[in-house]
Amino acid sequence: MLIYRIESYTSQNGTKLDVDLAYQTYGCLNKAKDNAILIPTFFGGKHTDTEYMLADGRALDIKRYFVVVVNMLGNGFSSSPSNTPSPYAGKSFPLFTLYDNVMCQHQLVTKALRIKKLRLVTGFSMGAQQTFQWGALFPNMVKAIAPICGAARIADHNKVFIESAIGVLKIAPDFKAGNYKKPPLDALNAFGHVYSAWLFSQDFFRERLYKEIKLETAADVVKFTQNYFKQSDANDLVAMANTWANADISANIRFNNDFDAALRAITCKAIVLPGATDLYFRVADSVYEVDKMSDAELRPIPSNWGHAAGFGASSADNIFIDKALTELLA
Repeated sequence: MLIYRIESYTSQNGTKLDVDLAYQTYGCLNKAKDNAILIPTFFGGKHTDTEYMLADGRALDIKRYFVVVVNMLGNGFSSSPSNTPSPYAGKSFPLFTLYDNVMCQHQLVTKALRIKKLRLVTGFSMGAQQTFQWGALFPNMVKAIAPICGAARIADHNKVFIESAIGVLKIAPDFKAGNYKKPPLDALNAFGHVYSAWLFSQDFFRERLYKEIKLETAADVVKFTQNYFKQSDANDLVAMANTWANADISANIRFNNDFDAALRAITCKAIVLPGATDLYFRVADSVYEVDKMSDAELRPIPSNWGHAAGFGASSADNIFIDKALTELLA
């Protein structure tokens, strides 16, 4: 894992601090520097959690492409509540927006890696949110985007979901208003329990698709999700959730909250890949977004895995996504 430091970065909310971006590269940058792909990470994810997209036989072939996976701010690897010194440690960590994440990533790509063009930007969930932001801010730099199970702006119901899940974490006694001295396992377990009901669809449970990932019961799904999120620091989850709850690619000085203008600014080729049964990033939102983009196609993933259709666990979903990525890279 590599670190790129941006000194005295001023966030959208006016906080000035040094920002560290943790990233990993895969494959080799060619002489023309025209084979670069960027993948921002998702909520609760780290760079290694995206490596399923780079496995042998997948569309993002690291024998052909130079893939940069950047950890989003707040995820515990890039600057986060858990690794930032005082006065911004823990619960005092400032809000970083999609705009902040992408502007920092742009510095990494252009200044540290000296890349002027990106062949593709793609990501899952919050990685998809960042992908939309890349397309809006830098359409001439990015040849194509593929947002997977995400949206350019958080919908009202989506916001209610993530704020309620984080609310459950915050009211757990061992969270101690963010001042805990040891991992607040009750808080993390409560969060994971709530999240498990939303990560997968009703059909996923009805059809017992969890057996495909070697789980036997719905209770096992809950435990699986809890164990996943127990790898994260609780304040880090809050920080990422704050970014999610404020997600809007138009909420910046470039677009001044004109959402349609931000969507129209995405002139690069795009295939938007919502999950057909995603419970919080809904296909209807993608329909609206694609309608405003000039060179975009809507291609819902025909999956009963819910939001997890983009998580890499279903081989059928992976094949569907890879077909789109291959087309964009052709």
